[in-house]
Amino acid sequence: MTSLDKPTTEETSADTSADDARAVTEAALFEAFGGVRGMVETVLPGLLFVSIYTVNKNLHMSALAALGVALVMVVVRLARRDTVKHAFSGVFGVGFGVVFAMMTGNAKDFYLPGMLYTLGLAVAYIVTAMAGVPLIGLMLGPVFKENLSWRTRNPGRKKAYTKASWAWGLILLAKCAILFPLYWWADTTQLGWVLVALKIPPFLLAVYLTWVFLAKAPPPIDVFAEMEAEERAEEERKAAAAEEGEGAPASRHRRS
Repeated sequence: MTSLDKPTTEETSADTSADDARAVTEAALFEAFGGVRGMVETVLPGLLFVSIYTVNKNLHMSALAALGVALVMVVVRLARRDTVKHAFSGVFGVGFGVVFAMMTGNAKDFYLPGMLYTLGLAVAYIVTAMAGVPLIGLMLGPVFKENLSWRTRNPGRKKAYTKASWAWGLILLAKCAILFPLYWWADTTQLGWVLVALKIPPFLLAVYLTWVFLAKAPPPIDVFAEMEAEERAEEERKAAAAEEGEGAPASRHRRS
């Protein structure tokens, strides 16, 4: 390899920085969206409901089994002292579904709260992207320790968050365009199996697109590190001022 073929220090540093940025982005997305375990906790209650209902058409047994497994997953997380936000969101979603289904006596209504939530979330992603405050940025900003600095100080990341919010919104709208007609025209088991099948693939596509957009964006501005640096600088200024104040009387005493 000639000297011209060898990578320069700057190129190596740039590659390392890009790899670090991708790794940080992957870790942040994994934390924000729950990873494999979060996906399991999202899918399992609905899968159990439709499996039991397909076999015996018993609404009460299916609903209570789904709610029971959701509660068990929360208890397991609490026992392991893991974060419970994904498991709790699953419990609330299943709980609303159980209430709807029990009130109406229609097993398909078990899925209705989740479908309405998906539709509302899709609209929120699109509206916030159009308004210049993309929802995905509001969600991931604290995870990346940048809070809202991307809005005014990092236009490249704001653009990436806007693209990601559009991706999430359109993907969820496409999912709703499939599910809502089935809610009216298909039976409970058909709707349930389609809904279970559509739990993971659209989610993975949206997460992948988010990763692509953010991996190409400028790195986040760590506002927490900035605040800590400002606090240290302020403490150093106070300490220096205190030393000067103590030194002044001593100087006057020597002159006298």
